[in-house]
Amino acid sequence: MVQNSEFRRGEEWVSLALSAIERECLHELENDLSSLSDTDLANLLESLPPEQRAILWNWFPEPRKAGLLTHLHDEVRASIIDTMAEENIVSVVQAMPAEDMAEVIDELPADVSETILDSLDADNRARVERVLAYEHGTAGRLMSLNVLSVGPKVTLGDVLRWLRRQNALPINTDALMVVNDEGRYLGKLMISAIVTGDPALLVEQRMDEDTGAISVNTAEHDVIGIFDRRELISIAVVDEAGLLIGRITFDDVIDVLKEEADHALLKSAGLTEDEDLFAAALPSAKRRGIWLGINLVTVFLAAWVVSQFEAVLGQLVALAILMPVVASMGGIAGSQTLTLTIRGMALDQIASGNVRWLTRKEVTVGILNGAVWALVVSVLVYLWFENAGLALVIAAALMLNLFVAALCGVGIPLILKRAGADPALSGAVILTTVTDVVGFFSFLGLASLFLT
Repeated sequence: MVQNSEFRRGEEWVSLALSAIERECLHELENDLSSLSDTDLANLLESLPPEQRAILWNWFPEPRKAGLLTHLHDEVRASIIDTMAEENIVSVVQAMPAEDMAEVIDELPADVSETILDSLDADNRARVERVLAYEHGTAGRLMSLNVLSVGPKVTLGDVLRWLRRQNALPINTDALMVVNDEGRYLGKLMISAIVTGDPALLVEQRMDEDTGAISVNTAEHDVIGIFDRRELISIAVVDEAGLLIGRITFDDVIDVLKEEADHALLKSAGLTEDEDLFAAALPSAKRRGIWLGINLVTVFLAAWVVSQFEAVLGQLVALAILMPVVASMGGIAGSQTLTLTIRGMALDQIASGNVRWLTRKEVTVGILNGAVWALVVSVLVYLWFENAGLALVIAAALMLNLFVAALCGVGIPLILKRAGADPALSGAVILTTVTDVVGFFSFLGLASLFLT
């Protein structure tokens, strides 16, 4: 064994798995792989090419597959399910908790989904169908139905004895939810209060009524904000009538945060967060080709602007050499503002009341940076070409482009959001087009006015 399995990095696991698969000796990794979490194993599966991925997947016992399937990204999960026989799909999915089962069933063909639902007992089917009834991206889809609750009139001693009779507590149980006889949520009873409190005290005397519950229809993004502001480990989820129906824990929130981070990063390049790194070349090429085509249109727009100044370019070759400087500086400055604005929108930090202040601040930053770097660039250009007019023109164009870049870095995401578009998906493309066009037009336009 190379080293303790707990301390191996992902790339080491990939190398070990590929080697074992090639030698048909996966049994050598059985003890090590069994010690990995479902998340780590899912990441390992996603790191393998399709053929090796299928071999490793088929090697896992079915009880382990149930835990793995829900941790895979959608495209990888779909590719694995496509290789499984229907009876195997039913067997694996049946072993999942209701909320995980609902997530997978949503992606299966209707006939397979119905077969799985028909195979469940009445209670489990009702639980799954209840989760399926909630909209994607809401607390109802994020929550776990596995929640412990107690009544307010029970003593802490009785609660402690009841807990000791349980085989195990649901993962990340920091508190029990307190409900009345109708099941209406009243508050939380912390485990620490049960352990340290007077056994004769009633639950209602030690429960925390200030820890409110969230509605089942609360958006996942809003759930993240609630956990962040309150520093929670878990929170109760209630329906419209205030009845306790589940709970959300911090590990669920971390999963959503990871998805949002992937979404923001990949959308900026025209990709989806569920794209399989080792997917077949043809579908990957189709997805990415769309955005290459969009970018080509914007490039031709910038090229058309340049073509309008063909005469001045012919007279002064230095303009062609220096054009990229103005466009590139504007693009970088704009992308910095764009990134901060999109992040602020994601964290709900931007509202109508502070947009004007934010715009003024970013424009001021653009002007300050524009002045500093315009001075630096103009000095370098003068030393290089010994042309004071050219130095002044590029300085003016640089300041103008950084000003526009800052303005667009704030404005484009806000306009796209208002229009119902995803700023992370198309904001960078639009911003690049604007800074290229403004950079070329201002530089060449000023040059045609003052240098010819």
